Amino acid sequence: MENAVRKKKFDFNRISLPSNIIINVIFILVILLFLLPLLLVVMVSISSEKTILTNGYQYWPAQFDISAYEFIFKSGKDILNAYGTSIIVTGIGSVAATLIIALYAYPLSRSSFAPRNKFAFFAFFTTIFGGGLVPWVFIYSQLFKIDGTLWILIVPYLMNAWWVIIMRTFMKSSVPDELIEAARIDGAGEFRIFFQIVIPLCKAGLATIFLFCLLRFWNDYYLALIFVKDHHLYTIQYYMFQMLSNISYLTSNSNIPAEARRNLPSETARMAIAVIAVGPVIFAYPFFQRYFVSGLTIGAVKG
Repeated sequence: MENAVRKKKFDFNRISLPSNIIINVIFILVILLFLLPLLLVVMVSISSEKTILTNGYQYWPAQFDISAYEFIFKSGKDILNAYGTSIIVTGIGSVAATLIIALYAYPLSRSSFAPRNKFAFFAFFTTIFGGGLVPWVFIYSQLFKIDGTLWILIVPYLMNAWWVIIMRTFMKSSVPDELIEAARIDGAGEFRIFFQIVIPLCKAGLATIFLFCLLRFWNDYYLALIFVKDHHLYTIQYYMFQMLSNISYLTSNSNIPAEARRNLPSETARMAIAVIAVGPVIFAYPFFQRYFVSGLTIGAVKG
């Protein structure tokens, strides 16, 4: 009887060959939906501007041309400097933000921490109400006085209430209270418990939050736009934003001869800028992919 039940469960869970083929075809189509736009961006970036204006976007260029990249890399030193700034800001900011979020989320996940609901409400309240742009700028420029420094690109994004909630839920479901109590009985302090017990058990959740932070710091140009005046502190995203604005200005300036405006790599430069700016994130994502799905689903579903 028991063997029959097991066999029935096995038959129920087994995927038939036609179903397996259909599932694989669906996943291949989904992958193509993600890859084809990226391929189109790359192909347009190495196409001739004239063929783009004549034939539109094509997956295979009618005429290969790298003038867009040559136009962008004319100021190669500035681009390398912007890349270096973005890498430093993203590296320091992502690690610091992930640690701060985890440190805030950990006591909220413990039932033994009496004022946890008050601190959780304080974090959630900031997602509903904000002080506005002017007080926000005033705090960093007049109170903290870090505008115009590298820290202005890091400090404003060190905390995110939604990610605290995700991390709190993940810690609550992944770290049993009994394990924490056993460690306290053995004489372990709170920081030792956090770094030697909680952190190893929450790798998936931490990797998910780290990826969120990495994307936020890398893709940000707003802080540089508001606070930074020294071009040595430009991030790659803001540098690309400025270059795109300059190209738009040149192509719409009637004082420039029409022939010169037509020769400017307008459309191809837009795509080249996208390729240059998105590159490192694409290479970083596979390292966190195995943690990302489990960390996000556990933090979002379990309460």
